[in-house]
Amino acid sequence: MQNKLLITVMTAVSLGLTSTVLGGDNYSAFAAQGYRWVTVNGPYACTTEQDAERIAAHHNDAIELQVVENIECYYLIPGTIVQVIKENQARGISEIRLGSITRSLWTYSRFLSKRPVKDTYGVIETPENAGLIPTADTVIVPESSSESSPARTRPKENP
Repeated sequence: MQNKLLITVMTAVSLGLTSTVLGGDNYSAFAAQGYRWVTVNGPYACTTEQDAERIAAHHNDAIELQVVENIECYYLIPGTIVQVIKENQARGISEIRLGSITRSLWTYSRFLSKRPVKDTYGVIETPENAGLIPTADTVIVPESSSESSPARTRPKENP
C-alpha cells in the first residue's frame, strides 16, 4: 500500500515537472536573447554612458530635472522590457533599446533583471507587446545616409 502511494506521488511530481518544462514560459529564452526587465523607477536610461553614471551617482531633484529637460535621460518604469545591445561588465553598465525610443540608451546593469518583473498593470511585458520585435503591422524605415542612427520602425499605414 505504501509503495503504491509512493509511486503515485512520484508520478504526480514528475508529470508536474514535465509540464512546467514543456509548457513553461519563454521568459528564460527572452533573457538568453538579451532581453531584460527594468527593476527601478526613475530617469536612469540616458543617451550617454557619462549621463547614466552622473544621474546614478548623484541623484537629486536638480540633476533629475536638468537631464530630463535636456532630453539626456528617459524614465525607466519597473516591468518595462528592454533589449541589451552591449554590456560593459567591468563598469556594470549596459547599452539598451526600448520599444518606443529609436535611439540606444545607457543604464546600469543592476537596474535590469533576467527574471520577469510585472509592470504597473500586473502584466509581464514581452518583446512582441513592447514593440521590440517588428510585427506584420510594422515597416522598417531606413534613415537617410547622412544620419548614423539605426533604422526606425513605424506603424504600417492603411491605403
